[in-house]
Amino acid sequence: MSRAAPSPQSRSVLAGFLSLLGEFLITVGLVMGLFVAYSLWWTNVLADRQASARGDEVRRQWQTAAPGTSAPEAPGALDTQDGIGFLHVPAMRNGEVLVKRGTAPDVLNDGVAGYYTDPVKAALPWEASGNFSLAAHRDGHGAKFHDIDKVKNGDAVVFETRDTWYVYKVFAELRQTSKYNVDVISAVPKESGRTAPGRFITLTTCTPVYTSKFRYVVWGELVRTEKVDAKRTPPVELR
Repeated sequence: MSRAAPSPQSRSVLAGFLSLLGEFLITVGLVMGLFVAYSLWWTNVLADRQASARGDEVRRQWQTAAPGTSAPEAPGALDTQDGIGFLHVPAMRNGEVLVKRGTAPDVLNDGVAGYYTDPVKAALPWEASGNFSLAAHRDGHGAKFHDIDKVKNGDAVVFETRDTWYVYKVFAELRQTSKYNVDVISAVPKESGRTAPGRFITLTTCTPVYTSKFRYVVWGELVRTEKVDAKRTPPVELR
């Protein structure tokens, strides 16, 4: 016995329901997309404000201990909760980036870069050898390393302390590696091609964009230092 065909009224009700459901799902999708975009933008705004305030505080501290005074010579003596100096990477066009101790979310979410203390402790720039290894967000919370893929071999990376400009030259990059690959921040990062101790800098962040599945790595090596003068004239790489 064959079933009776749905009445025109039933078909009309079903079509209306499906149309409303489709509109609802589209609306939910748009709202979620807007929320994600707003969240990323707003966390950038808040993080940039926080980092700017902390950076201003660091520079005020430096003014009270100007170059050439009897203040402690080791920049590490200024390693407070506010930060130890500023990273400049012209290829990323991200301005100056305050560098603080640690890479935990509560540090990096303030719109800064952090130097590793775990699982491998970073060497600081003024040490005789080692790897000054840093991390920062690629998206949201300031996104200071968002354009890390723009950094190429031969580009300059400069770290500014109260007394000294440390000028590095990029020599290698690793576009994708496991987030658990701690060898990339070791004292001698062999995946960079180096096999002997030196004075290295390593920049790390998440990849692909908007994910945290892998890590993107850039390595540089110190080529020279310059003493900070009274006008804080930047090295030629930053002019």
